[in-house]
Formats: sequence, C-alpha cells, structure tokens
Amino acid sequence: MKLNTNSNAYIIIYSTILVVIVAFLLAFVYQALKPMQDANVALDVKKQILYSLNIRGLDGAEAEAKYAEVVKDEKEENGLKYYVCEVDGQQKYVFPLKGMGLWGGISAFVSVNDDLNTINGAYFNHESETAGLGAEIKDSQAWQEKFQGKKIQDEQGNIAIAVVKKVENPVSEVDCVTGATLTSNGVSDMLRDGLKPYINLLRNK
Repeated sequence: MKLNTNSNAYIIIYSTILVVIVAFLLAFVYQALKPMQDANVALDVKKQILYSLNIRGLDGAEAEAKYAEVVKDEKEENGLKYYVCEVDGQQKYVFPLKGMGLWGGISAFVSVNDDLNTINGAYFNHESETAGLGAEIKDSQAWQEKFQGKKIQDEQGNIAIAVVKKVENPVSEVDCVTGATLTSNGVSDMLRDGLKPYINLLRNK
C-alpha cells in the first residue's frame, strides 16, 4: 500500500520521529561536551581568582599552574567560602561576592591582605549589564585597579569601602563608572554587605 505523504497521520508520525531523533542527538552532544564545558567553567573561575590577585595575561595551562602555586587552601566556614593564597611570600584572602546590578546579577572576587582591611585587588563580573556602561565593571581593568590599596573599614571598624559619584575619602572610596550609577551602586552594596561577614569571621578566629 502506498503511503499518503499528504495525510495528517503521515505528517504527525514523520514530525514525531524527527523530533525524537534530534532530541537524542542533542542530548548525546550535550553529554559528550559536558566534561569540557565543566572544565572551561572551572578554569574561568580560577582565572577570575587570579585576576583579583593582580595576576593576568595567562593562557589556560599557565593559569592552572599559577593557581596551583598561589592558592594554598579553599575553605568554607559558616556558609562562607574563601581562598587562602600566597603571593610573593605574602598571605592573601580571596572572597567571592554576589550582588545585583541594573539588569541582573553581578559578582566579584576580592583579594584582601592579611591585615584583613586592605584590598589587594578585585575582579568584577556581570550577567547582563549594558555594554560600554555597566559592563565596564568587567571590561575595564583600569577601573578594577582603582580598588587596590583601598581600606575596607574606617578607624571605628565600620565598613567604609564604597563606590561613589564624588570621591571625598580616597582612602576607601572609588569613583563610579561613568553613566552607570545604578550598577555602581550595586557594586558598592555588594562590597559593603559581602565583605563584612568574611572580615568578622576571620577576625574572630
């Protein structure tokens, strides 16, 4: 019996078989590539941690080797994960932070000297900030470098680090990204709210 390729039944069966085959192929490709994707994500995180330690410009293999050299321990206490590092014989702590920007989540790795009050370096990332504006928190290395040497707390122990429109206290303040006030405010809130628990945790040990 000759198939009626114009019938509804034929079209439905053909479409169903095609969808099943495509879904199977996509699932197979996803599973085959997942280990590589996971490795790339892990390497990207390691590079971000190195960026916060002011170590940049390394390819994949170099970054892996440098990470193994400088990151001495990964710890998690009271729900707070952080990294104990050593750079040029000096101990540093790297704290992962999360916050909200204008259009979505923002994140950071901030390295702090062993005095637990001086920022050694910082790297910021985002999910969906505007290119050329809020995205500058990730794209502008020069802006990230402004955090080097800034104090987290004032002499009274209050969190003082901030991103502001007009810097009045250069010891602890960084000027905001031009044209991205709300994203800059999100960075400031993330630093203030995110760093305090780490500082309290390590000082009380």
